[in-house]
Amino acid sequence: MVRVRTVSLQAARRTALAAQGFADPRPRGEPTRQHLRRVLSRIRLIQLDSVNVAVRAHYAPLFARLGAYDPALLDDAAWSHSSRKPRLLVEQWAHEASLVPVADWPLLRSEAKRPGWWRSYGRLVESSPTLVEDVLAVVKELGPVGAGTIEREVVGESKRAPGSWWNRSDVKKICEWLFGTGELTTGARRGFERLYDLTERVLPPEVLSRTVDEAEGARELIDRAATALGVATEPDLRDYYRLRPDSSRQAVAELVEAGRLEPVMVDGWHQQAYRHVEARTPRAVTGRALLCPFDPLIWERARTERLFGFHYRIEIYVPQPQRKYGYYVFPFLLDGELVARVDLKADRASSALRVRGAFAEPCADRARVAVELARELAHMADWLGLDGVAVEQRGDLAEELRRSCAR
Repeated sequence: MVRVRTVSLQAARRTALAAQGFADPRPRGEPTRQHLRRVLSRIRLIQLDSVNVAVRAHYAPLFARLGAYDPALLDDAAWSHSSRKPRLLVEQWAHEASLVPVADWPLLRSEAKRPGWWRSYGRLVESSPTLVEDVLAVVKELGPVGAGTIEREVVGESKRAPGSWWNRSDVKKICEWLFGTGELTTGARRGFERLYDLTERVLPPEVLSRTVDEAEGARELIDRAATALGVATEPDLRDYYRLRPDSSRQAVAELVEAGRLEPVMVDGWHQQAYRHVEARTPRAVTGRALLCPFDPLIWERARTERLFGFHYRIEIYVPQPQRKYGYYVFPFLLDGELVARVDLKADRASSALRVRGAFAEPCADRARVAVELARELAHMADWLGLDGVAVEQRGDLAEELRRSCAR
């Protein structure tokens, strides 16, 4: 019987932080495309979300790891293409709607992936095959093109053809279904509006031509998830790309057999964990970062609680009187610990990064946390082009943070 090694919770935490890039120092100068590549080699994907209270979710994880950078660095990598700077990222359903490396596209087309919510539109597709043809024809002619333009073209055309009228919501559903099945992807974005294009015009032929079966897709995606997480349970690994449970369990077993994953026990965890063979465990993790709700370090809330003893829930959909911490709360990472949380809003009218609530964790050194948090908030405000930080009264850290920001 093989003896399974036990690792301390502190070591598991440092392993996870190093895997996510938080053991790397921020660049001294302006972050470059090479810095972006390094972050992507660690976290593997960036989740997209439409909420824009403080900053769009896909920009925040890079700021947490690189500090102030030009958002055009990410925009160019995801939504533009030239012979000098080929596209690095493409949109696909991964954890949720995400930006993933172009080379990973075929893996996410395999049967290892759990079916997406857009599959429910399959019945509309079956009952309305000409609608699919109409949408594809518009995109082929006009793409990259927004859903609104597609609706106008398709609905307007169908009105001239008796018996085949489509309503606008059906057109949007078909766009989502074609995006989910991979026939369409995002060719560009206008603001945050997705502009659809034919996938064959966005991705290189060698990527589109690669076919991956379920077992291979699961193995490669679990290996990537393990690289990004460092040490994790099988459900943690599965959740990173939202894989089928049976595919994930089989892939974990095969990667253990191949020596890519090492079974370990983590103090305080009830489930078996796995450490990636290439993971490193630094002696200490220093530095600070504000983590948006969709940062891959913390998006699996149960794992966040196991790793950091930090209970975290996003309260966007909670009625305001029932919110404990606020609408859009950023946990604050300081020297490898989650020590506080702040409810943030970029108030463009007053040119201030508004802290609507500030809360310290029970065991945190409140004076030091306030000083370091004030510095990171000032750094974020400057990055967002705001004139300063305004701290409101809510929260047990608010008064101390306000004094630190004033200094």
